Amino acid sequence: MAEVVEPNRILLLTLLSTLLVTSGIAHNTDGGNAEGVDDMAGSNVPKEVTYDGRSLKINGKRALLFSGSFHYPRRTTDVWPDLLRKSKEGGLNTIETYTFWNGHEPVQGQYDFEGRFDLVKFMQLVRQHKMYAVLRVGPFIQAEWNHGGLPYWLREVPNIVFCSDNEPFKYHMKRFVMMIVDKLKQAKLFAPQGGPIILSQIENEYKTIQLAYRERGDSYIRWAAKMALSLDVKVPWIMCKQTDAPDPIINTCNGRHCGDTFTGPNGLEYSEIHRLKDQRRIWHIRLLGSSRKWNYGIAHWCFFCFKYHGGTNYARTAASFLTTRYYDEAPLDEFGLIKEPKWGHLKDVHQAPRLCRRALFSGSHVFQKMGTDNEADVWEQHGTGICAAFLSNNNTKKPQILNFRGRDYDLPPRSITILPDCKTENFDWEMYKEVLPTERGAVNPEPRELFELTKDQTDYAWVASFGHGLHAYINGKYIGTAHGSKVEKDFVFQIPVNFKEGPNHIALLGYLVGLPDSGANMHRRYAGPRSITILGLNTGTLDITLNGWSYQVGLDGEKKKIYTEKGSEKVQWTKADVSEGLTWFRGYFDAPEGDNQLAVEMTGMSKGMVWINGQNIGRFWMSYVSPLKQPTQSGYLIPRSYLQPEKNLIVILEEEKGQLRAFQIDLNPRVELTCPNQKLIVNVEFASFGDPFGSCGNYILGNCTSPVSKQVAEKFCLRKPRCKIPLHNEEFKKNDACPERKKALAVQVKCSSES
Repeated sequence: MAEVVEPNRILLLTLLSTLLVTSGIAHNTDGGNAEGVDDMAGSNVPKEVTYDGRSLKINGKRALLFSGSFHYPRRTTDVWPDLLRKSKEGGLNTIETYTFWNGHEPVQGQYDFEGRFDLVKFMQLVRQHKMYAVLRVGPFIQAEWNHGGLPYWLREVPNIVFCSDNEPFKYHMKRFVMMIVDKLKQAKLFAPQGGPIILSQIENEYKTIQLAYRERGDSYIRWAAKMALSLDVKVPWIMCKQTDAPDPIINTCNGRHCGDTFTGPNGLEYSEIHRLKDQRRIWHIRLLGSSRKWNYGIAHWCFFCFKYHGGTNYARTAASFLTTRYYDEAPLDEFGLIKEPKWGHLKDVHQAPRLCRRALFSGSHVFQKMGTDNEADVWEQHGTGICAAFLSNNNTKKPQILNFRGRDYDLPPRSITILPDCKTENFDWEMYKEVLPTERGAVNPEPRELFELTKDQTDYAWVASFGHGLHAYINGKYIGTAHGSKVEKDFVFQIPVNFKEGPNHIALLGYLVGLPDSGANMHRRYAGPRSITILGLNTGTLDITLNGWSYQVGLDGEKKKIYTEKGSEKVQWTKADVSEGLTWFRGYFDAPEGDNQLAVEMTGMSKGMVWINGQNIGRFWMSYVSPLKQPTQSGYLIPRSYLQPEKNLIVILEEEKGQLRAFQIDLNPRVELTCPNQKLIVNVEFASFGDPFGSCGNYILGNCTSPVSKQVAEKFCLRKPRCKIPLHNEEFKKNDACPERKKALAVQVKCSSES
């Protein structure tokens, strides 16, 4: 059943218990902004950005950057400002993003910088929010993005070899990079022009494939560096996961433990490199090297970088065997909602290194091994009182007591305690794991390869192919499906079938689930057939691989665009029933009230795509389950900007088996309350359905309130660990004190002291 729901739909969510937090990081021990240190982005307009081996300098001041990745095409433009605001409130001062070549130039010479691909607008918004930006031009990006960001048409350039010292590739790569840089220069978005961009990146994680190209890999990376420097952007260039980047390109590392082996940015001695461990696995701090993944990374030039907002792989932008949800553990989740406790914890974590900045930038570093599992990294200006210490417990299971400078510190397993003044202890974090809510065409002598056949314009082709997967039909009847995996693309589909006497028609729909996003020789990757045989005949095995196969690219419904209002009228729709094989479903719904994000829950369906008012929101694949026998993703984001007030068209393509018994839509707003640790709600302290105002813990009645507000809240919530109070319930309708007004519901409750 497909169900449109609104994740965490809350008008007023009351915090159900009081938490008093005291922490040393709340007291700025360095006496304010240190001279020669850039405190926060936005404190001054960046004009000059330099790098001296110890840190970046912005307008001559050393910069401590807290950067989170936010990929502009993975969200619609209407929510960009809110996500940037939340990122800044969470402690970031820098936004990092890739550029997306196959999004900006899907057809050679035809460019797209509109809507979700409006890079200039995105950078202008970063500037408006007084934040810095790191531009990862690539143009190969990997990023779990289709084809690693490289447009499909590159594969058809004669004699091309991707990401190598290959003239065709270098020609097109340089042309794209120059176009991006020129466009941003024209908009005055680089720091020397008063823009937010303080760093640029060329290539991406090339070290992982460099050896495959031997000397052509080495010469390519030198060429890429020289080409980038020639563009004269007047900000430093970096290379991610490149330990030997040509000077003056800044080399950085990438990964959970890359700091253990990384030799450091250009111009540094290895003796300066020591590691810091993650605290309660909420963050991971590294002294050298940036990290774009699910980790924190801190470079010696003080650069934090991690996935702050994952976003959505709309339409067909996800790489092979990846969900539409890019990263569901980010502090700002796919829907743009703040993910607690991570968002709040990280907000505090951002503050701690800021308090250490004077020592980090100007102090001498000493590393101390303190027993088997404990370490201390200390930066100190002797005789000044400027000092910062990072105490590490590397034991993954046992807490430790570490005596540092005459004082005992309790260190949780695999944790770091930050002492901004070498004596003040930070808050010992605890973490609560949140419960997360388918005619024949041209004939070819043998089966066709799918990448070349589909040209990245569709996932589907009627052809004998073992693509990423296939759906099989015998004499028009669906008989089954099979597929490979992200790790092992090859597979064998074998199933018993009943043939009729005389001619039999075999139709195989090969499908793709995205192009690869990384690795050497991407231009030589293929998805296609091996052999097609019939077993069990009286004459033995019959090989029909070379029988001559007709093929047809795409589906009939795709060509008619029946996922649009106009296209849907081109076919005859019947009452929905259980589907088996390729089936399209459509329905209509009105947009719910408010501006919260929406999702469609695909429980009961198998595999396919979803369109909202003609906009493809991505692939779903419920039948591809994890080792726990659960689908990786069941909810799929519907951007508010895709909706109209009434009669929104939703079209679902189901490839396998699925059932829409009734198109159930919950559009009613509600208040959701939850006690921590399964404690029970024992009292409703405040309730008002009307026009209340105030904040959590201090609500006040407005000019009108329903007299049954508290009674209704108690009915839904008392003696429960969590409850949902619908605003459109009968009691509120009967007792509406101000029917002509828009109303809100504010509720504050008390939780029991015991579970």
